[in-house]
Amino acid sequence: MSADEGARRDIREPHDTQESRAASGARPHRSGAGKGASKSSGKTGAKASGRGTAQPGPPGLAARDAATAILLKVVRDGSPLGPLLEAGGAPGFRALSAQDKGLVRAILDAALRHRGAIEDAIRKRLERPLDEKAHRLSALLHLGATQILYLDVPDHAAINLAVTAAGRDRRTAKTKGLVNSVLRRIARERGEILASAASVNGAPDWMIARWEKNWGPERTAAILAAHADAPPLDLTAKSDPAALAERLSGDLLPNGSIRLDRLHTVSKLPGYDSGDWWVQDAAASIPARLLGDISGKRVADLCAAPGGKTAQLAAAGALVTAVEKSASRMRRLKGNLERLRLSAEFAEADVFSFQPAESFDFILLDAPCSATGTIRRHPDLPWTKREDDIVTLRELQQKMLAQAANWLKPGGILVYATCSLEPEEGEEQAHIFTKSHDMFEPMPLKTAEFPELQDFSTPEGFFRSLPGMAFGGDLRGVDGFFAARWRRLN
Repeated sequence: MSADEGARRDIREPHDTQESRAASGARPHRSGAGKGASKSSGKTGAKASGRGTAQPGPPGLAARDAATAILLKVVRDGSPLGPLLEAGGAPGFRALSAQDKGLVRAILDAALRHRGAIEDAIRKRLERPLDEKAHRLSALLHLGATQILYLDVPDHAAINLAVTAAGRDRRTAKTKGLVNSVLRRIARERGEILASAASVNGAPDWMIARWEKNWGPERTAAILAAHADAPPLDLTAKSDPAALAERLSGDLLPNGSIRLDRLHTVSKLPGYDSGDWWVQDAAASIPARLLGDISGKRVADLCAAPGGKTAQLAAAGALVTAVEKSASRMRRLKGNLERLRLSAEFAEADVFSFQPAESFDFILLDAPCSATGTIRRHPDLPWTKREDDIVTLRELQQKMLAQAANWLKPGGILVYATCSLEPEEGEEQAHIFTKSHDMFEPMPLKTAEFPELQDFSTPEGFFRSLPGMAFGGDLRGVDGFFAARWRRLN
């Protein structure tokens, strides 16, 4: 589970980014080719307004305004994107039609996924840098460039909407000419920009420096390349994954996940209403599998929402206790299990206040973390995280792991997992736990037990996946994940 409670979703809901592209009709450019910019003056009959955009405007303007407001919340204020796109999220977004909501999601996904390249393109086409307080102007340029470079939106439409939006707000009304000239130049030089985009950092410098230190320059380049491309859609079947893969015309991965083309409206897929499957990245499905045979056993799923792993455990016949401190995420978890027709015991509590009636045979702790392993699914994460978050989370993870160990029966198995690329939240935590808990023995992954995970097993026997690593020959890879397990001695 990520530190931002709304950020990571193993069970995808209709507002998630992969589905949004299908719903909106907006599609990423497949190459640098595109329509040239038309000669549009960008003039409208609307007068510059104050801080709002209440006056009627051309089609698409309301969606652009909503996207601008949300982008500012993410990159200026550090707000996670997920909650802003939910039913109770950003006000301007809530008022949009379903089609415009899909368009906003598609724009924001591309804007954040390619933020580094877009900012670089804008900066090189300005005569002088923007004032550091010109947040709205920066966002207008960024979203206009996003549509020109990465979405199949006619250049003239993207430019006209940006100019109109600038003119309707008194904070940016005098910059219409600047917006027009910069975006027209970006449209003219699209091919050059896209050709050099891969050389521009797609994450903050501190984040890339960490990855290069921990994983090396070559692996870091593969991670960044994976983040630049929207991921496929992975499903976990409640039963008979081979039959479900055939039914959905998907690829069956070695771990049993079903992989589909990324452009799908999830709730429209066969088997959604009947609860035959749930959305879960292939790597995210591994920690629950490390527990082994859990049928009829008491299993605690700690930090359980949104419920992908809870569903795995329940489908495997376990007597699951799902522990989740967030009321809203607990409601989502219960709703997901209800759709799947699976049952569990629910405890709305954090790990430190939870008091189980008896010990567990198995415990799965999917701890709060920086979630840097899920950036390809949540491209806002690089721009909402700070390096000191990792220090804070590391301390929390260590305390949670020690607390969870108290609830395990002798002979029971404990699995610790995070969706982080940072060793402090993975490998280092495992070493600390082993050294400080002599009643627990490590249980390394063995090839005979999990042959499909051979390429993901570290020398210590931990599970470690990184974006850019192929899984079962599928070059689209998996999210970044870590997992370790121990057995409690008698």
